[in-house]
Amino acid sequence: MPEEGAAAAKPAAAKPVQAKAPKRKLSAEDKEKNAKQRRGPKIELKKVEDKKLKSKLRHSEKLFKDAQESAIKINEWLLPGEAGTLEAEGVERTYNFKQEDVVKHVASGAAKKAFDLALPDLGPYNIDFTRSGRYMLLGGRRGHLAIMDWQKAKMVTELQVAETTRDVAFLHNESFFAAAQKKYVYIYDKNGMEVHCMKEHTEINQLQFLPHHFMLATVGDAGILRYQDTSTGHIVAQHKTRLGPCSTMRQNPWNAVLNLGHTAGTVTMWTPNINKPVVKMLCHRGAVNALAVDPSGVHMVTAGVDGQVKVWDVRMLRQLHAYFSYSPATSLEISQRGLLAVGYGRRVQIWQDALRSKAKSPYMTHNILGGLIEGAKFCAGEANYDSFVANPFQVKSERREQEVHQLLDKLQPDSIVLDPESIGTVRKEPSQVQEQKRLESLEANEARNKTMAEENAKKTKMKGKNRPSKRHRKKVDNIVEEKKPALTKRLQDEERRRQVKIDREIKIRSDALADGSIPTALERFYKKV
Repeated sequence: MPEEGAAAAKPAAAKPVQAKAPKRKLSAEDKEKNAKQRRGPKIELKKVEDKKLKSKLRHSEKLFKDAQESAIKINEWLLPGEAGTLEAEGVERTYNFKQEDVVKHVASGAAKKAFDLALPDLGPYNIDFTRSGRYMLLGGRRGHLAIMDWQKAKMVTELQVAETTRDVAFLHNESFFAAAQKKYVYIYDKNGMEVHCMKEHTEINQLQFLPHHFMLATVGDAGILRYQDTSTGHIVAQHKTRLGPCSTMRQNPWNAVLNLGHTAGTVTMWTPNINKPVVKMLCHRGAVNALAVDPSGVHMVTAGVDGQVKVWDVRMLRQLHAYFSYSPATSLEISQRGLLAVGYGRRVQIWQDALRSKAKSPYMTHNILGGLIEGAKFCAGEANYDSFVANPFQVKSERREQEVHQLLDKLQPDSIVLDPESIGTVRKEPSQVQEQKRLESLEANEARNKTMAEENAKKTKMKGKNRPSKRHRKKVDNIVEEKKPALTKRLQDEERRRQVKIDREIKIRSDALADGSIPTALERFYKKV
């Protein structure tokens, strides 16, 4: 019992224990997202013996794991947009839906994006979009060039060059574009002013701009593929295809390798580092009219005059499946979401999930009222875009800053290879090849050592043969040898004159002694002959 007046001791209050939330099980979709965000296989720390290195690797692995979890949360909360698709009910088919019906049933913002632009007098037209999909470039065959903000239906610039224009292409952004005209390729700015005339590129049919390398690639009737650096103005490389005129060219967005379709039915793949095609494959029995490569660089689609549309696996260089078109397809395009657009005659077909497996019917179909399909392009397709790569809402200051970053991140032409993941890795050879090289090096070393031993046995060793003083003396001796004949002649002349002088003095003394004119006391100073 506590004493009177003393405070009774109270039991300490227990700290509340926070219950840990149960760990949520990952779904198959979450696991797939995790796999996409992963930065390669884990490092096995058990095999690392150095403690300092092990701690650094453990710290870096923790940073990678935190970055992966952060990226998953960003994808979950900040990227809620999903791409919409058409769904048919019952026996309906989506390819029977017309554009007019689709416009009536979509939101007003999406409905405004559908429009028809009739230009019947100066066509046919080639089109190109910026990477953000906001600006559209039009190039009419009869010289009509125009840039427009198609979402706002606003014309940026328009000009008439009064020359045949075969192709047009944006450069790094909407500020500059290139036009392949009748004879040369010209560069214009967004105000329609001619900036540069590329006279090295003559009679060009196709243009392709490589955004990560700041290079403009051209090919034409001469069958010469040229790469020109648009940041420095120099020609990086030019290759003769030796396969005749070429009017089909597309780049692989994954590795920047250019794919060319030729009249003999072959498709060649080119890099600026090698003057021969890195891959040459026979795709069709006739000329190749069009080709396209998906953004992942896995699938390539080709179309030929034989009426076939073939899907190829670029990694294995083999055909996966083929489709038949009623008329030879003249245009192919693959969207960011993997949709395939096939244009032929007056019809454009959109195929869904037609690359990995063979689709039974098209996803959408659209017919034009007059004329023929010259080209088809997807302006954009990814609902959750990366604003650091392509921002459709960027302002002038953001565009200027992006140009600086693009120039700083510019890749060299040597980085264009078939497998860009091989850059920075160590190529490991098979064990048999390594063993063979090791034996060859041992034999070579033994033969070299034997030869050196024989040479040393024959050679007489002389110490100090190559001393600096010895080299200097040798150099002086060489100089003296050059002057020796003149010095010898001069010494001989001096010796001759001295001898003549001595003989004269001896003669004078002899004559004086013979005459007796010398006093007797001084005779000992005269040399007697």
